[in-house]
Amino acid sequence: MHPDHATTPKLPRPAAEHGATAPRFSVPVDAALRSAGWQPGRWDIKQAEFWADTLREHTSPAGHRHTVFPAAVEAWAEFGGLRITPGGPGRQIAPATLHLDPLHGRHLARTLGDLGLALGTELCPLGQETDTTAALAIDAEGRVYTLDHTGDWYVGPDIDHALATLITGIEPVRLTAG
Repeated sequence: MHPDHATTPKLPRPAAEHGATAPRFSVPVDAALRSAGWQPGRWDIKQAEFWADTLREHTSPAGHRHTVFPAAVEAWAEFGGLRITPGGPGRQIAPATLHLDPLHGRHLARTLGDLGLALGTELCPLGQETDTTAALAIDAEGRVYTLDHTGDWYVGPDIDHALATLITGIEPVRLTAG
């Protein structure tokens, strides 16, 4: 048979060509989430509503209160209660060990209110980086931030990106005045 007429084996086409969507999370992020108890379709709205009620009822000694909004409740319903331990070294910084329980931020009503005012949005607690005790917060549009003793940081435009940033050790963007 002439080489120009040889039959070339058909290679499978990438999944995207078959109409499949890309995976929601990268393999290391998905593995860390599943190890923590997350799975697609996880939705504990009862627990999320408990957290919402608890935060709404809390008033600081100076009269500051939390604002609760759908983006926070949805993040809590899907990821709330998870204790996430990354499974490897970080890309740029150490990956964060997380506990996604908004009650870690219960006493941060003024701090989150002030930062939200500076950002032109409202913030609600999301959880905590357990190794550093940095507070995690989510805004009304679903953007995620972390606050620690070194400053305030933008972690991602939504919970999925934020989890990927934190679990894989991608350096977040520092918020600056101006």
